[in-house]
Amino acid sequence: MPLAGKTTLGVGGAARWFAVAHSAADIAAAEEWCTARGCQLFVLGGGSNLVISDEGFDGLVLWINTRQLDFSDTPAGVILTAGAGEVWDAVVAAAADRNLAGLECLSGIPGQVGGTPIQNVGAYGQEVAQAMTSLTAFDRSTRTVVDIPAVDCGFAYRTSRFKSTDAGRFVVISVSFTLRTDVSPPTYPDVLGYLRDHQITAPTVADLRRGVLSIRRRKGMVLDDADPDTRSVGSFFINPVVTLTDRERLAATTGAMPPSFQVDDAHVKLPAAWLIERAGFRKGDGDGAVGISTKHPLALVNRGGATARDVLRLAGRIKRAVADRFGVFLRPEPIFVGFGDDPALTYLLHDT
Repeated sequence: MPLAGKTTLGVGGAARWFAVAHSAADIAAAEEWCTARGCQLFVLGGGSNLVISDEGFDGLVLWINTRQLDFSDTPAGVILTAGAGEVWDAVVAAAADRNLAGLECLSGIPGQVGGTPIQNVGAYGQEVAQAMTSLTAFDRSTRTVVDIPAVDCGFAYRTSRFKSTDAGRFVVISVSFTLRTDVSPPTYPDVLGYLRDHQITAPTVADLRRGVLSIRRRKGMVLDDADPDTRSVGSFFINPVVTLTDRERLAATTGAMPPSFQVDDAHVKLPAAWLIERAGFRKGDGDGAVGISTKHPLALVNRGGATARDVLRLAGRIKRAVADRFGVFLRPEPIFVGFGDDPALTYLLHDT
């Protein structure tokens, strides 16, 4: 089964076997099937934050299609429970249609619900960890269905236990979020700029969703078959967190204080896009069949016919240039599948 077409980046080889899971029982059956044959299992969702190797995956790829969308009133707020196979932006839209706040700044993010807690998806001042209550998953180590509260998910910036210490152990079946009727004041500069430009002083959930979608479209971050800049994994690199001393050093190097967002008393988050552009890259730069989006320097795009090897080559060039100029090692955001001990990927994943 070819896999490139099941990812937003559009690169990668084929799966040896492919199956669809509509329920926990289907997931358990796939696990047993792989165990009996001694083959690997990879769980696929929306394919939006994924780079598959040109060799593909020599095992079973299981596409998760568990469906559910329920709203229930509780004293703590409205609980939204969504199946892992639901399209993420459709779920955000359903919440916004009910004027329920907590997910609106995550509008327009591609992919399925099941991938959002793994990455701790976030944008424009919100992240999944802030709204999530719990998730239900199939535990491959015990072959049981478990409920995991948000406090036990090990959430951190763009990661969780499901991406680190427990990578591959759990298959998400559904996710529950606690939503509110009151809107938190936005803090992210792009969103504040949109509200100011549209003379909105008391934004509703719908206002914020429209604003975020407008901003993301301008940056090529909303999937559009007619826009080649959206043939990407979205932001390829994570915004690095550095010390205040590092920020001062960068200011001395560039002659300008870098924009930053306070993380704690000793650390700030820097825009990776700012570092990339000051390392010599520009929007629209190309490297064969891959390139940097014409709309946003953080998106690496498939210009047509690109391979996974092409993507790793350009990503490595960018990381190396930023490290050489600033001593900051960018980390990639997507998940990589089928690469083995590829030295190009090893470089991307480590601070060396």
